[in-house]
Amino acid sequence: MREVHVNTNDIEWQNAMEYPVGIMEKILCDGSGNAPKSCLLKMKPGWEMDEHVHVYTELHYVLEGEYESQGRIYPAGTFRLIPKHVNHGPFKSDTGAIIFVVWVELHH
Repeated sequence: MREVHVNTNDIEWQNAMEYPVGIMEKILCDGSGNAPKSCLLKMKPGWEMDEHVHVYTELHYVLEGEYESQGRIYPAGTFRLIPKHVNHGPFKSDTGAIIFVVWVELHH
């Protein structure tokens, strides 16, 4: 595996095509090779998304703001691990949020 280093200040926010309108992303690593897919997601206030499931474990770290999922609020400073094949959501953010997200394949 090779080292990956990115300064997020050098990356422009882009529309996140895999998400409902109102979310922007900065791709830190695209998941090709040995490194997991990782990005920053920026939710605008009032953003919402339906529940869904992934084939990978999803890690969240809330950097700014907060979001709500399944009736629970995740404020800045929260780390969340969502196991693969587990329905999660719906999601919404009244305040807006920036979240660091990583999708990984965990081996037992």
